[in-house]
Amino acid sequence: MSVALPPLPGDAPIIARLLRRLPDIAERMLAAGLGATPPAADLPDGHFTDEVLPAIYACGWAFLRALEEQRPFTSAEVAEFVGPVAERHAEDRIPLGVLMDAVHGSAQQILREVAALAEPEDMDDLVAFGSRLLDLLRHINIAVVEAYTEVEQSIYNAEREARRALCSALLRGQPAEELAARADMALEDRYTVLATHIRPEGQPAAVADLVTRRRIRILQRALDAMAGTTALSTFDGSTGIALLPAGGEGSGPEAARLDRLATELAAQFGVDVFVAERRAIARERLPDAVQEATDLAELARLLGRPTGRYGLDELLLEYQLTRPGPARDRLSERIFPLLRHPHLFEALDAHLRHGSDRKAAAAEVHVHPNTFSYRLRRIAELTGIDPSEPTGSRLLAAALTVYRFYPTAESAQPVEPE
Repeated sequence: MSVALPPLPGDAPIIARLLRRLPDIAERMLAAGLGATPPAADLPDGHFTDEVLPAIYACGWAFLRALEEQRPFTSAEVAEFVGPVAERHAEDRIPLGVLMDAVHGSAQQILREVAALAEPEDMDDLVAFGSRLLDLLRHINIAVVEAYTEVEQSIYNAEREARRALCSALLRGQPAEELAARADMALEDRYTVLATHIRPEGQPAAVADLVTRRRIRILQRALDAMAGTTALSTFDGSTGIALLPAGGEGSGPEAARLDRLATELAAQFGVDVFVAERRAIARERLPDAVQEATDLAELARLLGRPTGRYGLDELLLEYQLTRPGPARDRLSERIFPLLRHPHLFEALDAHLRHGSDRKAAAAEVHVHPNTFSYRLRRIAELTGIDPSEPTGSRLLAAALTVYRFYPTAESAQPVEPE
């Protein structure tokens, strides 16, 4: 569509003013757009910053430079900036209407900005700028709709469903040859198994699905880049297993790459991420390896470990303690007397992490060191094990590890006053 636009000189003062202030204006555009449009506005702070803000700034800069150069800002140029962002929003299933509202909110913000910067003698330029802004908005709307249409046509295609079915079959040790053919994927003799768990967090119902879809997309892209092909994954936004091609024994993603993966995911998700691995597992042994990797990731999370990669060597003692057997159950029972006294449970946890530094442990639970010492004595009375003794401390640490991995109905007992 061709519309005659009023003239706007390339040296119009309002263009130069906008260019100087564009970084701050871009942030306010994001805040007035996706940052103010439910349910996107209810997402955690910074959810859109890394992916959307650079696109707003880059598109705004290119648009203003085109005005300076007295040339059209073409639909192809707009699509270059807008298309990838719209595709990611479509993959996250942000409703198209929400995104359109957000785009118009951002456009209104830049119109407010230019109006505030305009002098009385700039009114003709302001009208001309508004006309070009409307033309830009038309191009953006077209690019967004086209991106959404393309994603909607492909996001749930048969190949993707076949990959998920193939992954599930491999994890369960079921026949997979026919599913591999349907997914157009070659079966590997060995796979590296990655279990991914994230620290749970409460999310409002209105945004939980959006956060989940974004996390699935980000992890899938990271896994694909690591594998050099489409990776098989069951990640659901909180937990999941990925299978990456592996060569001989000991091959597969090295520890440093997996550490970086966990760190990068944690930064983008805003929560701790735990990645456990089993390398170069023969196809017929995948179910056992999957269970072990899942247990390791869950164990790292329950123990309060930091974001990172965890193999069996990193959790050797804790993993063995949590294996089935009469000793495991007896260990867990040692914690039961403390479950009705949360302040004692908290004190034991702090003591075990700080060891001989009783002042630091007391400060963590916000009590005087003398009060903390009294709580340790009460723990000894209730459990029959003295946490201040090295042997007792090791035994209680083991009992606490087992209990965290296998909590029981004892935790539902009512709290008794001290």
